[in-house]
Parts: sequence; C-alpha cells; structure tokens
Amino acid sequence: MYGASRVLLVAVAASSTVALAGCGPASQTSPAATDSNGPSHPGVDSVFGDLDRDGPGAAVGVLLGGEVVHRAGYGIAHLDHGVPITPGTVFDIASISKQFGAMAALLLEADGRLDLDQDVRAYVPELPDFGVRITPRHLIHHTSGIRDWVHVMSLAGLERSDVISFHRILRMLFEQQAVNFDPGTEYAYSNTGYNLLAKVVEARSGMSFREFTRRRIFEPLGMRRTHFSDDHLEVVPGRAESYAPGGDAGFVRQPNQLTALASSSLNTTIDDFILWMRNYETGEVGGEEVVGTMRERGVLNDGATLAYAHGLTVGEYRGLPNFGHGGSWAGYRTNFVRFPEQDLSIAVFCNVSDCDPAGRARRVAEVFAGEAMGPEPEPVGTADITDAPPAMPTEAQLRGYAGRYRSPELDMTYEIVVDGRGLVARHWRTGPSVLAPAGQDAFHGNPRLFPELRFRRNGSGRVVAFTVTGGRVRDLVFERVGG
Repeated sequence: MYGASRVLLVAVAASSTVALAGCGPASQTSPAATDSNGPSHPGVDSVFGDLDRDGPGAAVGVLLGGEVVHRAGYGIAHLDHGVPITPGTVFDIASISKQFGAMAALLLEADGRLDLDQDVRAYVPELPDFGVRITPRHLIHHTSGIRDWVHVMSLAGLERSDVISFHRILRMLFEQQAVNFDPGTEYAYSNTGYNLLAKVVEARSGMSFREFTRRRIFEPLGMRRTHFSDDHLEVVPGRAESYAPGGDAGFVRQPNQLTALASSSLNTTIDDFILWMRNYETGEVGGEEVVGTMRERGVLNDGATLAYAHGLTVGEYRGLPNFGHGGSWAGYRTNFVRFPEQDLSIAVFCNVSDCDPAGRARRVAEVFAGEAMGPEPEPVGTADITDAPPAMPTEAQLRGYAGRYRSPELDMTYEIVVDGRGLVARHWRTGPSVLAPAGQDAFHGNPRLFPELRFRRNGSGRVVAFTVTGGRVRDLVFERVGG
C-alpha cells in the first residue's frame, strides 16, 4: 500500500494482479439460495486444504466461461461461536472496493453529471487550495499527489483499531496544507484520493455514496447482501470476524472500525461478488463502453502509461494478461483477478492476515489455465547490502535536535529528546520511537511513523523543523516550537 513514484508504468512486472470486479445481469440472482458449497473443483479444494480446520479461512468463487465452476468456504467465520465460512459469508473486502468507486464516477460521467477533468474544488469546495489543479481522473489513477491517510493518521497518533470514519478522514484531508507532488506527474497510491472521490459522487448525485452504489450498482445486479459500510456500529448478519495469528488460542481478533467509503469498507459475499465479476462479460451495469473504460490505464503528464486503470491494476501472470486488485485491512486479506483471454475470474476473501489470497488465486488460475501459461517466474534474489552505516552523531549534535515539533496539519506535537538510547521521538499516543542516523540531519525510526525523518535548518544553521517522508507521504512538516 505504500509505494510511490512511477512504479506502475507500461513495462509492468509479470506478476499476478489483484483488484475488484464488475457485475451481472439484473435478472441474475446469486448462484445458490443457500449457504452450502458447490459446485466444487478438487484442484481448487487442494489450494485451500490447509484452511479446512478450526481456524479462520477463506471463501472462494471461480467463473469460467460465464459459469460458476467453484464456490466454497473453508474454515471458521467467527471463532467465538464456531460459525463456518460459506459462499454467503460477508467479508470486508478492503481495497478491492476501489473498483466500485471508479464505476460510480464513470456512471455519473455517462449521465453527464460529472466531468472527470474538472477541478475537484468545483464539486468539493471544502478541499484546500493547494495551488495545483486536482481532478477526479487524478483521484481514480492515484496521480493526485494527495497524501494517504493511513500514514498521516498514524503520525497523528491513531491506531488502526481506532474508529476511523469517512468523515474523520475528510476532516484530516481538509486540514492538509500541501500535496506530495504536482498532480499528473507521478503515481502514488492514495486511499484518501478515493475517499475524496466518494465525496465528489455524493455532491454530484445528491445521495450518500452508500445509497448511490446501492441503487446504481448493487440492486440492478441482484447483490442483495452488499453495501458500503458507513457506520462501524451497524449489525451485519453473517459477517466474518477478522483475525491474525497469535495468542494462546492460536489467533487474536483484529478489530475493524473503518468506514472509508470508495477506498475500502465494502461488505459483500462470494455469491454476490460472482454477479459483479460476471458484469465484465455482460456489461449489464454501465454497458460495454463503461466496462471497457474500467480497464483503461492512467497516463501521466509526460505520456507514460500506468498499470493502474480505474480501481484495477493491469498486468500479466506467466504470460497471460490479467487485471484485478487486492485488499488488506485488519485481518481481512482479499484478491480478485480476471484473465480475459481465458474468460476466467477468481475471487478469494480471507479473514486471517497470513492467508496470502494473491498467491492462492494464482494457484487457482493454474488449475484452470495452466496449460496456456508460460514458465513460472524466476525467484527474485536480494542483493547484499555492503554500505557502512552512517556515523553516530555526538551527544552534543543530538542535543541540537532536541525540542518540541508541531504539525499544524495534524494538530500533533512530538517531543524529540536525547536519552540512553540516543535520539527519541516521543508522544504518549504513539509511544517512543528511537531514531537511528541515516545521513546528514537524517534519521529513521518506527517504520509506521518515521520511515525517513529529516531535520531542517535556517540560514544560521539552527534546527527549525523536521519533515517526515515515506511511502505515500512526503515532506510532512513539523515545525519547532518554543526555545
């Protein structure tokens, strides 16, 4: 989730793609009216055999040539009560949700109610004027430069298990004072950009994002157990809990209190998602033109083509073109991939963090399309790092950094102190982070907070600020306050 720059260009690596999918005909209903498994393929069962136990697991759906060839659940949805996972179990599918945000925007564009190349501030005037023009198209392709809230909110002291609502994310965004780069010049994945896109959809449709997607996407497709969650306290019958390995019982719960509309927080089942995958074949929602647009990749200002399309990554696996998306939040891990030339679509929804849905989806693809695939990719080695570590500053030099530093964007103040561990960034909400030297005036600490921290000096050489850069945040300024 945290890569930046032009990672996704035309020459994208030959790796499996993960994303979300389309929809199915209005008259189509879920593959089965019950939660029982079937049809089943033994080759797919073998991919998930290790999950068929008294622990969390996965739900899986496979479409081949428009027909459901496999739908099944493996493992337990709710360990407290021993509820099994079935194709009707509800999962939060995390970032696979972005596909629906892009589809919502394209439907409004087709209605003539949204210009994807208009300044976003024409639709959402609350957005600060960053001195650059940001458009809905930039939001869709992750080229807006808007900072990703995941890192920003961690710096502000929020835990991922805290309540992180759609409106809280927007409030954070509306306090920002800069973007990472000029829109259209680079690619940097931004969940915040898709949350802003949801706000645009609300402004142009006159409905909540949840209601718009229900009326225009889910109801026409018969996806009766699918919705964007806008209330972390709502009761969702049949929803799987999420888990991570650990604890005396072998697993621990991973609380999910996120309602990040368009970027995440879509609740759905494998049976409903099969209807959405089928829409890539039928175009029932959006029509052939909109469904085709979904796969059109973004283009930077210099003409370079991205691998990221409209909530989908376009790539290949073992020589076979594919598109899709993956998702990760709390203990949920999800993957969708479609191989259009084989008319093969696969969805894997897990409720445990070590499930590896992308790897399993690739193995499922090999079951049905292995004969058409090229050789397996060579493993990528890791080069030895031989550079000597930077010299440790003297205690006097470290004390020159000590002080209190505040970010007006986050309303968050860190205290930089020197103790027996060296230089330490402290705040009671985040706990101490020891800062290791990484060059002149540069340090790194807790990777979730300070992957790169660089102090700034004024003309007389006095330290006056530090900036935080890493992944999807660049040069977020904390100004020195006091003496």
